[in-house]
Amino acid sequence: MLAWLVPPELAPLGAGFLVVFSFFTSAITGAIGLGGGLFMLAVLATMLPPAVVIPVHGVVQIGSNLGRAVLMRPHIDRELFWPFALGTLIGVPLGAMVVTELPIDVLRLMLACFVFWAVWAPKIKPTKLAPRWFVAVGAVTSFVTMFLGATGPFVAVFVNPERLGRLKTVATHAACMTAQHVFKVAAFTAIGFAFLPWLPLLALMIGAGFLGTMFGRRFLDRLPEATFQRIFKFVLTALALKLGYDALMGFAGA
Repeated sequence: MLAWLVPPELAPLGAGFLVVFSFFTSAITGAIGLGGGLFMLAVLATMLPPAVVIPVHGVVQIGSNLGRAVLMRPHIDRELFWPFALGTLIGVPLGAMVVTELPIDVLRLMLACFVFWAVWAPKIKPTKLAPRWFVAVGAVTSFVTMFLGATGPFVAVFVNPERLGRLKTVATHAACMTAQHVFKVAAFTAIGFAFLPWLPLLALMIGAGFLGTMFGRRFLDRLPEATFQRIFKFVLTALALKLGYDALMGFAGA
């Protein structure tokens, strides 16, 4: 009876799991600012064909990040957001032109090393860039997102609580990722990905993600600033290690 909700590449039980998981990953990101997108990507990669993972992940992340950006819109740092959004208009088309040409595991390893260095380097950290440089941040991360899908940890190096505080960090990061995923989905549509069979499931996942965002936001409001910064740093490090591990496993299997 509910077969029309499920795309042919996925079993009904798997579809139900993804809806529930969308709630939890959005709650994680709503509470600490990042992490949910990469967790969702990892699960999708185990359940879906490789060619489907990045486009589907992009739509789900629009729902999750847009909901968070709307709920927290007074806290968005527009001085950083608009240059970043402009950069996505540069990076996404370039990524779309070469999306099948670059080795994904090389990009994963480079991203992991950069994030790990940015979090733990003792003195020189790229966290205080002038707003005009966010055009470059948007362009580079949007280029990479066409291959990796989840570039939230990279963006979080520049949109961080040391610079903005916890509320502006979560809100600005959500707005930046919304812009990036919107243009990414538009690019995949332009190069021929068929989203139509996935729309019913994606709608359910987006709805669950919005509820998760509301749940996570309540937790964020109660979290002390210093505690948030420690958790943010820990999660960013864990995600960098995960990216590095995935890259090394990819090299080993090559």
